[in-house]
Amino acid sequence: MIITLSNNKISASINTIGAELIRLEKDNQNYIWTVNETYWNKTSPILFPIVGRLKNDAYTIADKKYELPRHGFARNFEFQILNQTENSVVFVLESNSETLKNYPFEFQLQLEYELDGNELKMKYSVENRSEVTMPFSIGAHPAFAIEDSFSNYSLQFNEAEEFVSYELENEQFSNSFRKINSENGQIDLDYSLFEKDALVFKHLKSDKLTLLKGNQPYLSVEFEGFPYLGIWTKPNAPFLCIEPWCGLADNINHNGNIYEKEGIQLLENKSNFQRKIIINLL
Repeated sequence: MIITLSNNKISASINTIGAELIRLEKDNQNYIWTVNETYWNKTSPILFPIVGRLKNDAYTIADKKYELPRHGFARNFEFQILNQTENSVVFVLESNSETLKNYPFEFQLQLEYELDGNELKMKYSVENRSEVTMPFSIGAHPAFAIEDSFSNYSLQFNEAEEFVSYELENEQFSNSFRKINSENGQIDLDYSLFEKDALVFKHLKSDKLTLLKGNQPYLSVEFEGFPYLGIWTKPNAPFLCIEPWCGLADNINHNGNIYEKEGIQLLENKSNFQRKIIINLL
């Protein structure tokens, strides 16, 4: 089912499967890319309870092995609607017999979408309903439409940075990294940046970036509280993913213990974790 929100500035459409944003419009322009399966079959999946790929697609707890696909399972489940207004909706996914098979924790995951002027606020909430500490990761993966030449776009960060991207090898982190050329916090986009996979930044000073089209601001993404950021596209694909993460793919040398995984979040029993992303159409 598709849920549509609107105010007097913008509108958003979200699929109840995965609580996935599929359209974000202002002045009859859709800022989210339209799926073309030649490149990718998603628009904005939620990443939970892991981000990225596990080594051998598996992890261990007390020497017991569990398997999870890349980016976890939440994106494939039908979410329920907790409440809805004209300009907001709260989706919820709770642990069930299927999730417990390979993620042995009781949880409630909420994703709220709220329109506020030209902004879309995406609020993530994870509640640990287990009796033990729950390891998890969560992340966003919105794909923004690129309408003309990819090299006409650039990313402007709100703090001066030395951009070091941590390299992926077969979707896991190697121990290599590379410096990304920038000027005054701005990275000019080119498909060659993504020949090996995503750009992955750790612990940036910035908590906001603006996608520039030519020299003009196109949209911005605020990601306070997310320690990792992925930037991704595919060769010649007409989209750019801006991905704030609380979590990372496995390192190629990881021992499999999910509690020792880099970037893992550890949530005490009966506790709640919250983060928010703000997309502003400029």
